Amino acid sequence: MQTGENEQALRKILDMTRLISMVLLCLHFYYFGYNVFKFWGLTNGFGDKLIQNIFRTGLLDYFHTSKIFAFGFLCISLLGAKGRKNEKLNFKTAMYYISAGFTAYFSSYFFLTAFFMPETKLILYMLCTALGYLLLLSGGTLLSRIIRRNLGSSDIFNRENETFPQEERLLENEYSVNLPAKYNLKNKVRKSWINIINPFRGILVAGTPGSGKSYFVIRHVITQHIRKGFSMFVYDFKFDDLSIIAYNTWLKYKHSYIIEPKFYVINFDDLSRTHRCNPLDPKSMTDITDSAESARTILLGLNREWIKKQGDFFVESPINFLSAVIWYLKKYNDGEFCTLPHVIELMQVEYNSLFTLLRTEKEIEILIDPFVSAYLNNVMEQLEGQIASAKISMARLSSAQLYYVLSGNDFTLDINNPADPKIVCMGNNPLKIQTYGAVLSLFVSRLIKQVNQKDRLKSSLIFDEFPTIYLNNMDSLIATARSNKVSTCLGIQDFSQLRKDYGREQADVILNITGNIISGQVNGDTAKQLSERFGKIMQDRESLSINSSDTSISRSKQLEAAVPASKISCLSSGEFVGITADNPDCKIQLKTFHSEIINNHDELKKEENSYQQISPVRIINNTMIERNYLQIKDDIAEIVNSELERLLHDPALSHLVIKKKK
Repeated sequence: MQTGENEQALRKILDMTRLISMVLLCLHFYYFGYNVFKFWGLTNGFGDKLIQNIFRTGLLDYFHTSKIFAFGFLCISLLGAKGRKNEKLNFKTAMYYISAGFTAYFSSYFFLTAFFMPETKLILYMLCTALGYLLLLSGGTLLSRIIRRNLGSSDIFNRENETFPQEERLLENEYSVNLPAKYNLKNKVRKSWINIINPFRGILVAGTPGSGKSYFVIRHVITQHIRKGFSMFVYDFKFDDLSIIAYNTWLKYKHSYIIEPKFYVINFDDLSRTHRCNPLDPKSMTDITDSAESARTILLGLNREWIKKQGDFFVESPINFLSAVIWYLKKYNDGEFCTLPHVIELMQVEYNSLFTLLRTEKEIEILIDPFVSAYLNNVMEQLEGQIASAKISMARLSSAQLYYVLSGNDFTLDINNPADPKIVCMGNNPLKIQTYGAVLSLFVSRLIKQVNQKDRLKSSLIFDEFPTIYLNNMDSLIATARSNKVSTCLGIQDFSQLRKDYGREQADVILNITGNIISGQVNGDTAKQLSERFGKIMQDRESLSINSSDTSISRSKQLEAAVPASKISCLSSGEFVGITADNPDCKIQLKTFHSEIINNHDELKKEENSYQQISPVRIINNTMIERNYLQIKDDIAEIVNSELERLLHDPALSHLVIKKKK
């Protein structure tokens, strides 16, 4: 630590050095102008003895030796020079002073060779040398002050200070996703690797549109996991951007699997290129809680504002009603008609018949009693308030195209079944998010239920634009799926988007339990949260203080954010920050990264140009679609008529038939 006494002592030393310089210059004048000084009567015995003693040192052997020594001591005295406050200090001005001073100081010798009187020559020589000395003194002082003032000015944005070492090793295993990258460290570009060696702890990919989430990260998760033998589900928000990547990667690597996986597509826009699948497959629903979860998923997907109101009467009542309808069809005739289209049509049946049918199933009796009671007691406002919202919401799904896709059984959703592995891509349409998103949410909810089990194959779940679908208890999937070898990759634009669609509590849990985070450009609270999560690093700090009499600089080290929020807000496309998780058997010390992911753009472009289009599944026409639509309506009419007839002709069950009093 620098004290006031040390500062004062340093100044005294510098002053002494400057004094020595002046004394040497005066001795130089006295010795080489001795005859003139003697003529003026300015010599004495003491001065002569002093000169004789100095002469013996060799300092005065040559004309310029003493002069050079005086110049050297002057330069030394200027090293620690501190001057008065002046904001207009200019480097060129200082150099002009020094250049002029240097010229005058050493060219003054030519006055001694001029044809003047000795006294005149000496006076001119001393004046010119003194002028040069003063100019050197002034210019050196200015230069010293300029250098001090400009310390650290080359890194005005603190970029160099905010760099830190990153993982440069390639750490690969049978599950890992490895992304080549480059980063800056003290103004040097170095190669690195983003090693996601444990994808089962969750991967969160954040970034505003255009930041490169899909191109730089998600596509590599897809290709590397298929290459390593994962079963896979891909939620493709902008179909078929990711699906075609998954399809062509599957074509390339499907033969390397122990059992070759099958490739399936769910797409509601082009029915010739979609498979059919029943998300309410009765074989996958083991108890009534499965129907309750399915009902909750689809209604909250259709009414996003309900997510924040879970537990309210007018939210839970429609969910209970829909759960009862689903479970009834599951139990009826061993689930022959347990599909979402049949559920939608059954909900539209008039109340007398509907409640009569539902009362026949004991497991759902407790769910429908409030509705039946309201109906029989003519509390129609309450009844309609409970049911209408569910019926209106579900009616939005009543289309022949949706009915066609949802009523078939081309495949089941157990994608990681060891005996029947699958790669499934489900496409959404940004123009029909409200409708398609709810149906896809149901698909994914049922898929997760079947995938997250023990003794299954390793699987990878990819969700592009994750907030556009709703998955209840998504946080529990990330928390528990690790032990079942289920990798989850969530693509979002911003944390606030996740909070808006999932509610603050569930969104925060998802963010906090995700082990691997990769973020492109994000703003606001998202950037602040990430910056805090990445931690701090030791950085050099420099402080410049200028007052009326002095200029001082202090240096220190202190902990500052490794990646400030402002820097996260200004990331370029392809540039990412993040943190990775490790394993007990493979520790990673340098988990945080701020780097640019390296993509071989020419190679990827060439690869994309060679992609094959997804093959058509079947030849389909409007007649087939319409026939399927009408058949579902006929099925429900037949169920209602046959069941009512059975109940009326069975004395033991006839009391279940509701006959409302007028």
